[in-house]
Amino acid sequence: MEAPVSKRSHWGSRIGFILAAAGSAVGLGNIWKFPYVTGENGGGIFVLIYLACVLLVGLPVMIAEILIGRSTQNSPVGAFKSLAGPRSPWVGMGWLSVLSSFVLLSFYSVVAGWSLHYAWLSISGQLAGLGPDNVAPLFGSLHASAGANLFWHLVFMGLTIAVIYGGVSKGVERWSRILMPALLIMMLVLLINSLTLDGFGKAFQFLFGFHQDKFTAGGALEALGQAFFSLSLGMGAMLTYGSYLRRRDDVVGASVTISALDTCIALVASLMLFPIIFSYGMEPAAGPGLVFISVPIALSQMPGTTFLATLFFGLLVFAALTSAISMLEVATSYFIDQRGWKRHRAAVAAGLAIAVLGLPAALSGGTGLFGSGMEGLVGKNWFDSLDYLVTNWMLPLGGLGIALFTAWRMDRRLRQEEFLSGSRLRLFYQGWVFLLKFPVPVAILLVFLHAVGLL
Repeated sequence: MEAPVSKRSHWGSRIGFILAAAGSAVGLGNIWKFPYVTGENGGGIFVLIYLACVLLVGLPVMIAEILIGRSTQNSPVGAFKSLAGPRSPWVGMGWLSVLSSFVLLSFYSVVAGWSLHYAWLSISGQLAGLGPDNVAPLFGSLHASAGANLFWHLVFMGLTIAVIYGGVSKGVERWSRILMPALLIMMLVLLINSLTLDGFGKAFQFLFGFHQDKFTAGGALEALGQAFFSLSLGMGAMLTYGSYLRRRDDVVGASVTISALDTCIALVASLMLFPIIFSYGMEPAAGPGLVFISVPIALSQMPGTTFLATLFFGLLVFAALTSAISMLEVATSYFIDQRGWKRHRAAVAAGLAIAVLGLPAALSGGTGLFGSGMEGLVGKNWFDSLDYLVTNWMLPLGGLGIALFTAWRMDRRLRQEEFLSGSRLRLFYQGWVFLLKFPVPVAILLVFLHAVGLL
């Protein structure tokens, strides 16, 4: 069985693809969620299990997703049509991927907007002038402000559309080559600063020490879920990026590099944040407020507040943008591949549609229909409802579908040819297939059942 090959844009280089795909994986989840989840679940034990889950669950699914894209040279819907037939139920997995990225970006851009707001406060020197007591209520007022949320949500979506408008090589790849190195430099500067703080030793012991009293079975499932979601799997981004690879490109080696880079950034983010938290008496298990409340309070007390805060929130903005680019590219590529639209039209139409869908999420912090009004009716506001839907249902089902399709439905000869093509890790083929057939689906099901409260 031969996979069809279409005339298609391609990455200009291997490093361009790796930076773009790593940018997709490296998002707010690495810098925002990983540190506080580690803090809640006992430090070193959680990190060790997380690393094992990246290797045994996340990496195999990433290889499978990129491989499907490269073999078909098509976006998610077209890829499953090509490999399973246009009327196959498996095509539903392609639609799920497009829908997941569409919905996810609609509220992810609101969080990214918060980062933009704090970046502006930092650059303009306003954060330094507030003082610790006034920083604490800052996030609450931002969260409740319809005007501020709408403004920054639309600004961020405009930035994302502008990048996708430029195309694969001149848009996504060009900006990934700028944003990812800049992100790494910012992290390095902040890490060096953290090395000089009194709380670094305590932070290191907290992160890599084994605190059995804080670790539970639920923590193990949390590590598994974090490993899976941190790699940007199950929403078609890796599949779409894989479709821009040439046949000679090494899918397996690139996947290993992307996973390693993503994991290193998550660990560095923790080593960057926790010394700040411990040095200024903050709580390491502070939940989502760690980044938008605890860290700003600590930064406001440090020498060089404006410079450090600008670096930190600039880092958040860059991380958010590299992930958002991949989400919008999934929707854009659908209109290009399946509807025959020109990229400019597809990018603007998809981006505006997502921006409109995100308006209720931007209004979720107030007392209106999409905020406390909806919360009173169904227990969650619009933002939290979409977050719950995507994180606990859509992404796990998408990842499960990728694993099952690649292991059980994809043509065996094509699967093997695609894995071996350009790869220097040929010896791992049988082990990869075994993981996709049995352990990976079981692991994803466990994460799913835990997330929806059935386990």
